[in-house]
Amino acid sequence: MKKLLLLGGSHAEIPLIKAAKEMGYYVITSGNQRNGIGHSFADEYAPCDFSDKEAITSLAEQLQVDAICSGCNDFAALSAAYASERLGLGGHDAYQTSLKLHHKDQYRQLAKKLDIVTPNAYRCESQEQLQQISEKMVFPVIVKPVDLTGGKGIRRCDTLEELQSAYDEAVAITRESFVIVEQFIMGTNHGFSAYLQNEQVVFAFADNEQYYHNPYLVSGASTPGDIPTEARQQLIDDCEKIAHDLHLCDGILHIQLILTEENVPVIIEICRRTPGDLYVELVRKATGMEYAKYIVGAEAGLKMPRPEYHQPSKYYVRHCVMADHDGVVDGIDVAEIRPFIVDQLSLFHKGETISEYLKYKAAIVFLCFATKQQYMDYIDKLPQMLTIRYRLE
Repeated sequence: MKKLLLLGGSHAEIPLIKAAKEMGYYVITSGNQRNGIGHSFADEYAPCDFSDKEAITSLAEQLQVDAICSGCNDFAALSAAYASERLGLGGHDAYQTSLKLHHKDQYRQLAKKLDIVTPNAYRCESQEQLQQISEKMVFPVIVKPVDLTGGKGIRRCDTLEELQSAYDEAVAITRESFVIVEQFIMGTNHGFSAYLQNEQVVFAFADNEQYYHNPYLVSGASTPGDIPTEARQQLIDDCEKIAHDLHLCDGILHIQLILTEENVPVIIEICRRTPGDLYVELVRKATGMEYAKYIVGAEAGLKMPRPEYHQPSKYYVRHCVMADHDGVVDGIDVAEIRPFIVDQLSLFHKGETISEYLKYKAAIVFLCFATKQQYMDYIDKLPQMLTIRYRLE
């Protein structure tokens, strides 16, 4: 039985673990979070910091695995690429190629080279340099660590004082010695997930992103996405332009973008790993595409058949039940939205204390609406209809 090392074991990795087992792999999960609910779905758990590429390489060699899957984290994606390259396992781009996509500063350089629309950005290594950058840009601007995801360390700045404060906060949490300061783009937020075969897009999925209290942490995604045909084709062209230039291997190429008032898609983030919070389940429910199996297959170095899928005929939503404030969780209320729920995964433990409510997710709920009007009637009301019930003190 072939062994697959999967870097992660949270709820986000569950579809990948299930897919790998269905494909006949003995699945070993890893990571520092021993209590991740994904580990219970695997055959074995081998604790290791998946952000440590050398440690992951040693673990994979020790376990004599046949393949490595990156899970749903950028650090994991980079470690998977590094270890696979060192051990000759295939299924991943070269490590230096992966850096060009997963590190925001390097991707901005690549986009400029390929004439792909992306925010104007500057690399900043000091407060002194920050002052010079601020004189070149028009506020508002946005500060980002180059190596983190999930909205960590990201902050919009409308003044120089805010910019200086945001810089200090971002530098404090990044593993690099610099951050990027970029133009703030106005528009609507979307995801665009493409699957590459032979450097061509053979499957593409678009969504609308929703946010709650944290403006930089996606709390929901819905499809069909409101991306016009011309903008969608531009994104496909951009994906293939990147794939040709970097000679990308088969697999996922996932994008976060902002669509401007002029319907110009501005690529904000790009990665080659699975999005979190069961995104692949949204894709599967809406299109029939077994996305998790295709991602695992590509990262295992398998030659997958051309995917079969259909365009969504209904309106599907993946909604994360987020917190409004800190407190003790008693349960979840679903109000009148229950008839539209088609699946859900609870993440909370009754009686647990929420201490960082901007990051807390109590459950992931999937909903299906038969018509666009029905979808429009409910999409903005979901945070008030799917709520956390707090225990009274």
